[in-house]
Amino acid sequence: MSTSFQFIRAEGFVFAHVADEGIMNCCAGELLRYRKQIGADDVQVFTDIKKKHSSHAITADINIADTAKAAEFFLSDGVVVTGGSTGMATDTKELQDVLKAVNIPVLIGSGVTIDNMEHYMSANALIIGSYFKHGGSWENDVELPRVKAFMEKIQRLREK
Repeated sequence: MSTSFQFIRAEGFVFAHVADEGIMNCCAGELLRYRKQIGADDVQVFTDIKKKHSSHAITADINIADTAKAAEFFLSDGVVVTGGSTGMATDTKELQDVLKAVNIPVLIGSGVTIDNMEHYMSANALIIGSYFKHGGSWENDVELPRVKAFMEKIQRLREK
């Protein structure tokens, strides 16, 4: 195996979109063939759907549940649902729609805070970035008291 990675996060796995980097084409086939070629079959691929910092005008006729189904069909190991930009809360209706649509893990990829985490407990995992940073801003250093308070609340919610 090439790395000791357990997973990667891939954007643009299914359906094209226009991102801040330009037009992003899908890469499911190419990525999975490459994973096989380098002997990394055990590295899971979690894929963003309706990715943040992007326009989805090209695929406006495809809702987020159908996008999630397409990712599952093309062998994504899990899908990541996000808000519109870094730190922006994920729409809870979109989370529920995706959870109903697929049989693979659903991860929340943006906007989870100590004040809204209970809305996302039905997800299989939470990716926390900005909230753990000083002042809740992505460009700052991690603030350990924020991490500790967040994890303590998560633990309390799990025990209910």
